[in-house]
Amino acid sequence: MTDTKKRIIESAINIFNEDLSAPLQKVADNAAVTRRTLHRYFKDRNELVAVCKQTIESSCKKAMISAIQSSDDALIQLERMLYAGIDCGAKYSVFYKLHQNKDHKHTHQNKNCADYDHIYNQFQHIIIELQKEGKVNPVMSPEWIQVLHSGIIESTVNARETTTKSFEEIKELAWTSYIKAITP
Repeated sequence: MTDTKKRIIESAINIFNEDLSAPLQKVADNAAVTRRTLHRYFKDRNELVAVCKQTIESSCKKAMISAIQSSDDALIQLERMLYAGIDCGAKYSVFYKLHQNKDHKHTHQNKNCADYDHIYNQFQHIIIELQKEGKVNPVMSPEWIQVLHSGIIESTVNARETTTKSFEEIKELAWTSYIKAITP
């Protein structure tokens, strides 16, 4: 893959994180290429979105699965899942939005959907385990905690643009905010 194509994909992911229906001209401008150059690599919006989805799915799935497999301690798994999402940046935000989008045709026959379900089920299992251990507020549903998880990640990704704190400091603030929000 050429550097230009990678730059277009990364730019598209960042732009689509802000607005899934953003025009391709905005993607081209963000990638510092002409619209004509963009179309040399992608025949249309659907092809660009499909390639972005593949890139997102691949990197986010790997990061989340790695975080889950990194420890047997549920609290450590949860913390590492948060950090994995933050490290994925805009990719995680778009990954979550694409699977939550009302136009998304979620089906278990689709490998990406099945992988998303697997990660989400693992997340729910971690939350339920932490609730049993008294480490997470049992009043909060795993679904609510997942929404909060995604919101913290998106806020952290957006904060990188507006703060003078280091990336590690931002991640620590995200974890502190998240864990305080869900503990009893």
